[in-house]
Amino acid sequence: MTTISSAASDSIAWVRVSSCYLPLANPISDAKVLTGRQKPMTEIAMLFAEIETRDGHKGLGFSYSKRAGGPGQFAHAKEIAPALIGEDPSDISKLWTKLSWAGASAGRSGMAVQAIGAFDVALYDLKARRAGLSLSKFLGSQRDSVRCYNTSGGFLHTPLDQLLVNAAASRARGIGGIKLKVGQPDLALDVKRVEAVRKHLGDDMPIMVDANQQWDRPTAQRMCRIFEKFNLVWIEEPLDAYDSEGHAALAAQFDTPIASGEMLTSFAEHSELIRNRSVDFLMPDAPRVGGITPFLKIAAMAEQAGVMLAPHFAMELHVHLGAVYQTEPWVEHFDWLEPLFIERLEISGGRMLVPTRPGLGLSLSEQATAWTRESAEIGSRP
Repeated sequence: MTTISSAASDSIAWVRVSSCYLPLANPISDAKVLTGRQKPMTEIAMLFAEIETRDGHKGLGFSYSKRAGGPGQFAHAKEIAPALIGEDPSDISKLWTKLSWAGASAGRSGMAVQAIGAFDVALYDLKARRAGLSLSKFLGSQRDSVRCYNTSGGFLHTPLDQLLVNAAASRARGIGGIKLKVGQPDLALDVKRVEAVRKHLGDDMPIMVDANQQWDRPTAQRMCRIFEKFNLVWIEEPLDAYDSEGHAALAAQFDTPIASGEMLTSFAEHSELIRNRSVDFLMPDAPRVGGITPFLKIAAMAEQAGVMLAPHFAMELHVHLGAVYQTEPWVEHFDWLEPLFIERLEISGGRMLVPTRPGLGLSLSEQATAWTRESAEIGSRP
């Protein structure tokens, strides 16, 4: 058992960063693909960070990138990782700042902090494991399960008949809500799909829609008005992610809650949404904002403002962080990352159970190793 004195004198001895590419079974399309802004997504670039201390304590963290940025994240992580060697792993906030300044010329948002995020998550994982607590318990959990909703079955490339099958299957599996992608060039198709799913699942099933920043202000206002009748949990990213004033106008005008935040990559960007009352649901993504350290700061500000929380993607991490938030959050169910880990999350009665294993409760699978394209080690394993 680790004593306080030994924990206080421990130091980081070894770090490994790995670049792993997770292939998707089918190319993924949302509104940005249909309008030619992006190509269909075929893989996810994962950045893993493994940390080990002189006393043998270990931590695992990850970040990710979609469509582009994977090689850049890995390169930046490899470049700043030496700054961790010899440091006390308990000083997580201090180390976040040190890593930020080690790569300061690359900025304090975007790819630079996403690389830091993998280390930050690994340090929290290590600290919670050393304490013998799950990450949620280590941070101060409010609940043992969180509401969850499924997105992966509702993309725009999915035909309507299959969309209905996917939605019903998610409900049968015990997932609590269904999110549908909208933002088609033909607005009537969006309405048709949402109406069909609402009719198919009934009035009591929580349904969300996500426009992926597709609409301009007049279109967003028109669509929000039409969607009012469907009793949606929220309308997500109806406007450009940085249009805090436009989102605020929609949030003030309509009963249906407005959600955004997943594409933002810093505390400062999220604070603009909160300060302007732009959203009813804030959707921070811990790997995208730089890890757990900035995520907790964002969550604290949102909680003070009375904003609801719905973290984006990465359910393996956000199930823990959602369990810490004071008001009941929604956590996004994506099974895409499951092949990377040995363990699986459990779902029951519309809720995702928070793992009780120490730390994140995750270990990398053999498949993750097979999909790894490059890695780098810094320091020496004890």
